[in-house]
Amino acid sequence: MANIIELFSGKFDGQCELRKPYIIAEIGVNHEGSIETARKIIDDAAEGGADAVKFQTYKADKIAIKNSPAYWDTCKEPTDSQYKLFQKYDKFWKSDYEKLKSYCDKVEIEFMSTPFDKESATFLNDMVNVFKISSSDITNKPFIEYLCDFRKPIILSTGASYMHEVQEAVEWIGLKEVPVALLHCILSYPTENYNANLGMILDLQKKFPEAVVGYSDHTLPGDMKVLEVATLLGARIIEKHFTHDKSLPGNDHYHAMDVLDLKRFCGRIDDVCRIFGSCKKRPIPSESSAINNARRSLVSSVNICKGQVISEKHLTWKRPAIGISPKYIGSVIGKTALIDIQRDKPIDWNMLS
Repeated sequence: MANIIELFSGKFDGQCELRKPYIIAEIGVNHEGSIETARKIIDDAAEGGADAVKFQTYKADKIAIKNSPAYWDTCKEPTDSQYKLFQKYDKFWKSDYEKLKSYCDKVEIEFMSTPFDKESATFLNDMVNVFKISSSDITNKPFIEYLCDFRKPIILSTGASYMHEVQEAVEWIGLKEVPVALLHCILSYPTENYNANLGMILDLQKKFPEAVVGYSDHTLPGDMKVLEVATLLGARIIEKHFTHDKSLPGNDHYHAMDVLDLKRFCGRIDDVCRIFGSCKKRPIPSESSAINNARRSLVSSVNICKGQVISEKHLTWKRPAIGISPKYIGSVIGKTALIDIQRDKPIDWNMLS
């Protein structure tokens, strides 16, 4: 299991090798208020290869007014009010998350939860190593500052935001001297693949070179190609909604991945990392034969008599590379043959004065 704190330590700075990203399985409220279901999803996430599971901690009356409109696809989730939707799944509180934290420790997967109010943030502080901030709170300066005061790294999603809003939030976090990770995100449920705009990952990397940059995904799982491309673009954290049953009704089941999707992604990304290999240009062991046999040597184009001064007309270049490299032809021309050199013989330094 990867360590989230290592991402903020600078340990991997300057390394250009492609690394498997830190994978957060966003359970959110897909447990639907059942501790047993939550444990089942945690088990699936651990089996699938996730590094962390993340929940969402809130109370409906602290997050939205009663007539707050939906911003999701109501064909998939017919609830027309944020307040009504949040009310369905806001039963878990401190003691429930303590149980889930203990269970995560047992199965060796990191526990996270996004707080949406000060009270939940305060009790979650004893359970989490980092604080995740939702895209919806990117302009919520007082809450961002409150979370920073716990002196833990911040993971901030940047969905539906302009660059100047991301810059403002990063400045607020920077004033508190807290490390930050920025997740590119499209705040649309579901996000069509052609709307993923993964190129924005590169913009975040360019604008915030000191930040850890990743991707929070809301596309339908499918072949997991979107996450694969995000990894190739350098996303060091991948967050995606996760469920035990994609066929269940509800806003966060149908666009979530399940254990099979997660295994598929982890397998593909392992292959991609092997294919990517190193970005430091150098020969690799499997090329040693080619270095010796596919490169050329300077070779006598005619019979050369002992005592003759070597000129360009005496030389050609042929495989294999067992003699002097053609790059040294300028140093060979003008030297004297110490022995008779037959035509088509690789030239070696001990043949020349």
